[in-house]
Amino acid sequence: MQAKKRYFILLSAGSCLALLFYFGGLQFRASRSHSRREEHSGRNGLHHPSPDHFWPRFPDALRPFVPWDQLENEDSSVHVSPRQKREANSSIYKGKKCRMESCFDFTLCKKNGFKVYVYPQQKGEKIAESYQNILAAIEGSRFYTSDPSQACLFVLSLDTLDRDQLSPQYVHNLRSKVQSLHLWNNGRNHLIFNLYSGTWPDYTEDVGFDIGQAMLAKASISTENFRPNFDVSIPLFSKDHPRTGGERGFLKFNTIPPLRKYMLVFKGKRYLTGIGSDTRNALYHVHNGEDVVLLTTCKHGKDWQKHKDSRCDRDNTEYEKYDYREMLHNATFCLVPRGRRLGSFRFLEALQAACVPVMLSNGWELPFSEVINWNQAAVIGDERLLLQIPSTIRSIHQDKILALRQQTQFLWEAYFSSVEKIVLTTLEIIQDRIFKHISRNSLIWNKHPGGLFVLPQYSSYLGDFPYYYANLGLKPPSKFTAVIHAVTPLVSQSQPVLKLLVAAAKSQYCAQIIVLWNCDKPLPAKHRWPATSVPVIVIEGESKVMSSRFLPYDNIVTDAVLSLDEDTVLSTTEVDFAFTVWQSFPERIVGYPARSHFWDNSKERWGYTSKWTNDYSMVLTGAAIYHKYYHYLYTHYLPASLKNMVDQLANCEDILMNFLVSAVTKLPPIKVTQKKQYKETMMGQTSRASRWADPDHFAQRQSCMNTFASWFGYMPLIHSQMRLDPVLFKDQVSILRKKYRDIERL
Repeated sequence: MQAKKRYFILLSAGSCLALLFYFGGLQFRASRSHSRREEHSGRNGLHHPSPDHFWPRFPDALRPFVPWDQLENEDSSVHVSPRQKREANSSIYKGKKCRMESCFDFTLCKKNGFKVYVYPQQKGEKIAESYQNILAAIEGSRFYTSDPSQACLFVLSLDTLDRDQLSPQYVHNLRSKVQSLHLWNNGRNHLIFNLYSGTWPDYTEDVGFDIGQAMLAKASISTENFRPNFDVSIPLFSKDHPRTGGERGFLKFNTIPPLRKYMLVFKGKRYLTGIGSDTRNALYHVHNGEDVVLLTTCKHGKDWQKHKDSRCDRDNTEYEKYDYREMLHNATFCLVPRGRRLGSFRFLEALQAACVPVMLSNGWELPFSEVINWNQAAVIGDERLLLQIPSTIRSIHQDKILALRQQTQFLWEAYFSSVEKIVLTTLEIIQDRIFKHISRNSLIWNKHPGGLFVLPQYSSYLGDFPYYYANLGLKPPSKFTAVIHAVTPLVSQSQPVLKLLVAAAKSQYCAQIIVLWNCDKPLPAKHRWPATSVPVIVIEGESKVMSSRFLPYDNIVTDAVLSLDEDTVLSTTEVDFAFTVWQSFPERIVGYPARSHFWDNSKERWGYTSKWTNDYSMVLTGAAIYHKYYHYLYTHYLPASLKNMVDQLANCEDILMNFLVSAVTKLPPIKVTQKKQYKETMMGQTSRASRWADPDHFAQRQSCMNTFASWFGYMPLIHSQMRLDPVLFKDQVSILRKKYRDIERL
């Protein structure tokens, strides 16, 4: 009896222990699974609430209940079995675990920096215009090298953009062509661009060949296949997308209130069968024909009538009633649902139109997600919560809507308005990964002027750039360095350059004076220069070319630079006033001699004028103040072709600097008031008088305008009619009581 009782107790204890381990193991596995989801959510900068959480408020609106990589794609499961899906993905993602640390050779970048090599085009190989634009953007950038031994990154000349086998742009036998490249090395340190992958009816992300250890710059890439800190998600853009420049965004003014005629719009194809059909087929549930206008059409493809359903005729009729561009320009929110692939042309169209994108594409790794905070410019939704979208966007405050629209404009103009910007953003992201110690932070990428114009090689401290003083709570610099460009020999103590040096030195804001000696004659003896209360440093230009005046000299110890031509006539009072104005506009050029540009209809080209009018778009650097960062940007950002042109002509360097600063700031320069006799004396009888009167000199400047505009891809100069005068200027107060009385005095 006792033995039976002991046996029963042991059996019961064993059963309880087994149950405990079973349920505990389930809980432990669930906990680990939850941790993995949290880790993935953290990587994307998103937190995904569980189903029993309340519907979140903006800016956390429309977030899916579970991580996107956990979603089962119902559409794809119609055509693709799990085995087929695994096989399709394995053919492209054999290096799925690749990261920069494991599949990239950093030693290639340490010696020569970040240089990109493009394979020479092979005879007989066709390249689509879009891919030609990508290659041209790389070859025109400061990263390009024609020497593969100097390269850190390699880009194929074989067109990999369209890997849809049904497309006329599809390149056959790409697998063998890539493997035969002698530098391929299993794709290590290679970057592959791709816009379209897979084909009907499944549209998988297979690009048709083994990419090995190469990085992908891919449109419509899913979070499931995206390799963080290795691949780059790029936007889907059309073949008509401009190579350089691009149009500015459509938000011209800070309109209050920010609401437009339509609250939410969409116009596009409705897929009757196959992948991508579910989301667009359900849009009619939300369409109200008033402020929510979501239009679809069945009328596309050769055999659409075979799959025609009972709603097609009604949808097609409604579709034809509305003009897409009119809707786009008059909508507050634009729906961006997935199509056959995760990405859509609607994404870039909405950004440009200042229409806040409402993303409905579960699992899409958004373009440049590594650096762009899309919560500041878009509403990210879940396809399963379509019916809740109208009420959610209606709850967003108007102030937030305006902020979202403004951010769409910044992102469009900074990173998406041209193929060149898309390519350069991709390269800059990769460069930041390689040189982590000077990589750009989130503030730089997500705030004007953006990552393309803030070069981390200049400084890793935001306070060294003129764009972040307000963000950091910093006051603009209190001192400047005067840089005088001297090109004529010093033969008399009454020369304008000496008077200018004395006037600048007397300024209460002057820290030092640098004389850049670009004259062919030897340097004057030290005693020839006047005695001043501030240091005077004379630098002899090595190459003695015009661009040398904008070199980032280590001798310039202040952030502010007063750039002066040797024959400029300025008083100390004028220098002081210009500097105080610049302190309020530290990112712009502030100065005296103004010029303007215009479009010449008769010649169909840009023109340059020096007429004195109330309108200007340039302030010449012969008498101007700006931040010294523009010396670095001029030297390292602009291509050698433009600087060589300036040096060969010995002309136009001031125009090029104005182009650069206006392209960065999207703002005009600031003109300040000069003496009344300034107009007559500025170009007096000096060594440069003949230059300004020479018709060839003027014709050269006309030519420069058009060459510069061609490289930028647009005209960055902006007209202004603002002129800043001293306080109490031209009033009845006694001249002796005025702070800048010398400016009015003749």
